[in-house]
Amino acid sequence: MDQRHQSHHRPQHPNSNHHDNHQSTFKRDMDDSGRGHFQHKRFRPGQNHHPAGPSTPPSSPPTQSLSIQRQLYERDFPLYKQPVEVGHFSLDSERRFFNDARQLRYYVEPEKSCPNFDLRDGYRGRFVKRDDRVKEKLDHILRWILANRSKLHSKDTAASSSPCALGVDIVTWRGHLTKLLTTPYETREGWLLAVTRMGGTLYISEVETEAARRDRENRTERHEEMMYWGYKFEQYTCADDAQSLPDPGGVVNTNEAFCTVVQTRLAEHRLLFSGEVDCRDKDPKAPSPPANYIEMKTSLEISTPKQRSNFHRFKLLKWWAQSFLPGVPRIVAGFRDHDGVVVSVETYHISKISQLIKNETNCWKPTVCMNFCCEFLSFVKSVVTEDDPRVVHLFSWDPHRDVTYSIHRDSQYSFLPDWYVREMTSSTSRETHHHPPQT
Repeated sequence: MDQRHQSHHRPQHPNSNHHDNHQSTFKRDMDDSGRGHFQHKRFRPGQNHHPAGPSTPPSSPPTQSLSIQRQLYERDFPLYKQPVEVGHFSLDSERRFFNDARQLRYYVEPEKSCPNFDLRDGYRGRFVKRDDRVKEKLDHILRWILANRSKLHSKDTAASSSPCALGVDIVTWRGHLTKLLTTPYETREGWLLAVTRMGGTLYISEVETEAARRDRENRTERHEEMMYWGYKFEQYTCADDAQSLPDPGGVVNTNEAFCTVVQTRLAEHRLLFSGEVDCRDKDPKAPSPPANYIEMKTSLEISTPKQRSNFHRFKLLKWWAQSFLPGVPRIVAGFRDHDGVVVSVETYHISKISQLIKNETNCWKPTVCMNFCCEFLSFVKSVVTEDDPRVVHLFSWDPHRDVTYSIHRDSQYSFLPDWYVREMTSSTSRETHHHPPQT
């Protein structure tokens, strides 16, 4: 399951219908070479715009936006290099960071016929729920970076004059990239992404929208229990080591997590991101990470053609995006009834999902998802040029609108912690790696 890692500050104009009222503070339009201009047009990928002339006052920033119209992104699949795991980390029962694999679990295949797993079991008495009011931002990834900078050294970092150069363009959570991939097909939930540049690297951290905050605070008891069901399914199918069996009688603690850290490239964008991993293949002959990782999911059993179509068009999109990004090759899905009892288990291979959906009308296209994500990152690069962790560009999107942004300096949106900035900008930080704070 993918945890959401969001900034704890609420936006002043979050995910609402106030964009037009704030038009003067939002930026509109860019060109695909990364240069801004001042014409009030949508940024359409593939167009060659020209920079503004010298008559434009330097104090007047370009007004820009990014269109999400699907047809703009229906072109060749962009280059996406095979993700390489450069590290991992664990979060324990108290959400403390450990630079190791202590929380990694091993998949134990259940009986496929009818496992009859009761996902409600333990909800009342053996469940420790993570406090989702606490927004961790990028803190855990940043701790990993400080502990593993030598793994990120490259020709780029060696040639850089900046002490905080990482040799990557983007640092973020996998979940934030998943939201970008699904944006062209999302019709209900908007997002806010805070971006700051330091040492030439762009850090992207989600901010909770007002709509998401309301949903979180007003969840029904049924919704809360159904969220537990996914974790409980993992408990039925995952063991602590390759030789043991799952312990469904234990406590489900959603503070615990094992996270992979991968490096890859999307077109010209060098990415470093982390995402939670549910378990790995216990076969010692299994390929090396991330190719031996498995994503666990639950879903309502499919009884009608309409349900199957909806499953293909909506749920499989998010499942595919989440696992494709880090190179996780398969998903094990437990299909349950309305009472939370798993009645069947199916395996989905990420490489075959596009074949599964090809006969669906008006279905999502992987190429649209990846091209939009690529263009968004190009857009961000062209906009966020000031190298200062105190400056945050807040990118905002609502369904059926363009992506817009606002600029904030020394604001509630700043998210790179002082301990990280201090360590990264230290003249001796490359040689001496101090342990970052644990909490």
